Amino acid sequence: MAMNQPVWVPDREQMENTRLYRFMQKLGYSDYDLFYEQSIRNIAWLWDEAVKDLGLEWIQPYRQVLDLSDGIAWARWFKDGKINISANCLDRFVADPASRHRLALIWEGDDGEVKKYTYRDLWSEVNRFARGLTQLGVKAGDRVAIYLPMIAENVIAMLAVARIGAIFTPCFSGYGAEAVATRIQHCEAKILITADGFLRRGKVIAMKEEADRAADLSPTVEKVIVVRRLGRRDSTWNPDRDVEWDSLITNMKTLTPHVTDAADPFMIIYTSGTTGKPKGTVHVHSGFPVKAAFDAAYGFDVGPGDILFWVTDMGWMMGPWMVFGSLLTGSTMLLFEGTPDYPNPDRIWEVVAKYGVSHLGISPTLIRALMKYGDAWISRHDLSSLRVFGSTGEPWNPDPWNWLFEKVGKKRVPIFNYSGGTEISGGILGNHFLKPLVPCGFTGPLPGMDADVLDEEGNPVRGRVGELVLRQPWVGMTSGFWQDAKRYEATYWSRWPNIWVHGDWVKIDEDGYWFITGRSDDTLKIAGKRLGPAEMESVLVEHPAVSEAATVGVPDPEKGEVPICFVVLKPGSDQGTSLNEELKQFVSDRMGKAFKPIHVYIIDELPKTRNGKILRRVIKAAYLGENPGDLSSLENVRAIEAIQKLAMKKS
Repeated sequence: MAMNQPVWVPDREQMENTRLYRFMQKLGYSDYDLFYEQSIRNIAWLWDEAVKDLGLEWIQPYRQVLDLSDGIAWARWFKDGKINISANCLDRFVADPASRHRLALIWEGDDGEVKKYTYRDLWSEVNRFARGLTQLGVKAGDRVAIYLPMIAENVIAMLAVARIGAIFTPCFSGYGAEAVATRIQHCEAKILITADGFLRRGKVIAMKEEADRAADLSPTVEKVIVVRRLGRRDSTWNPDRDVEWDSLITNMKTLTPHVTDAADPFMIIYTSGTTGKPKGTVHVHSGFPVKAAFDAAYGFDVGPGDILFWVTDMGWMMGPWMVFGSLLTGSTMLLFEGTPDYPNPDRIWEVVAKYGVSHLGISPTLIRALMKYGDAWISRHDLSSLRVFGSTGEPWNPDPWNWLFEKVGKKRVPIFNYSGGTEISGGILGNHFLKPLVPCGFTGPLPGMDADVLDEEGNPVRGRVGELVLRQPWVGMTSGFWQDAKRYEATYWSRWPNIWVHGDWVKIDEDGYWFITGRSDDTLKIAGKRLGPAEMESVLVEHPAVSEAATVGVPDPEKGEVPICFVVLKPGSDQGTSLNEELKQFVSDRMGKAFKPIHVYIIDELPKTRNGKILRRVIKAAYLGENPGDLSSLENVRAIEAIQKLAMKKS
């Protein structure tokens, strides 16, 4: 199957029933390309129309959509507008008899326990917890760290903090104390919200003890609020610092949402830095939630009656994205505490069928992991409710993409690639119902995202790999890094004047489809040619013995840089001494002699984050004996140790 041949084409009825098409029609457009061109020709017009179409309610109307008086890097949206995003998620739906009893949140625990909340239920819980926070002295502008598993209280806490005008920072549930403390210390949070523990693969994960250590390391923490998720009697308790969640939700009176400015921060979400401390991206009430809702509504076609389930964690961007993308569109989110293949390999398909999930968000790594169990587990379940697969986090290889499309989706459910980032509040590139899909690719930039691909001299390039950039600001653009304006400007705005350099290598093919080949700091330059690691990795996983692969470039005195590959084999594959050479030749035969790897190492696992991203920079640093930088998001440290041992043997 050629990479650029469409494998899914929307029919006319599908197209015309989408929110995107109706939005375009309302604005006088029936052709997507013409609409997109107008959306980047007049970005203020687009976002003005979008917040109206999404039905957002303003406490005080804005008088200017876009203010560039401080320069493009510090664009301000909806100037002088007053809005509280928590009220927009809940209050406007609760005020409407037609929507107040609609499901807002479904939660399923690792052990199968289920809780459901209507919009009114969630509104009530948020009000009660918000009032409890104010009783603890939390005020507008204060920072609150949320270190919780994927439970309903995580969502309630986020919305309650935003309701009172405070700022939350979500922390990945798998972090250890030091990683949590780094974030607390950096934003000087005064409250830490945690749980006594949670379940993962049927085992108790003690969370409170890690939270205590994080609080001990963080002088600004005044109180630790504890959710009794498991009712653990053996968990630690500090009567001077700890407060029961349940003791804070006794007051049934509603709390009027704080009047926040459109540009007031509501969330600081940290991204891992290549070196040094994580970056605290600042997001405002009229930013991240609006972009998340826009992409959910007009990209994924999420709306009332839909159930959005993204396999993620609230510490990653897609967690908050799911919260605001679902609630601001009047749909339902599904929160899942468990893992997709426990207690059986079909757990994720069981959840989809049980609740009638319409939108399922996954990563390529997750699909590669599920493929190894075979197709029989899928056929046990009725997956007819699925309308869209969402995919983010990393580039695809063809085999898992085709498996998901053909075996799971039966060639009926489109896979919408979605790529942007924490600093974007959603996607730069995506797919939608108005264009055909090609395997592993994107139809192009999303509306309002003025994206381009530039060569090293800053000239637009087609047909070969270049740097992904944005020429104009967008709603959702991070309002800098918390207390570090210089680092923000240096990270994104320093290469070319007034151009955001995102850090992805992208190729636009002759048919206009876009493909991400990897992070630009992961890119190899071999014999003068640039190569995204995903290209070589896709070749390696075509070999019948290989399950996963990672490619990095290491310095070479003659060629400048040479490729080194690490592969994980499929169960039962022969690890004979000749396999390494066979794999090197396999790449050479398909990519050319110039790209033949110097080494192919067979290892048990690749270093990844919990949401499935392969950390190539960490692999490279470990192999070269260098400082790997921030490892707080790493799921499996032992994988790095194995690579370090390989490197020691080599030297």
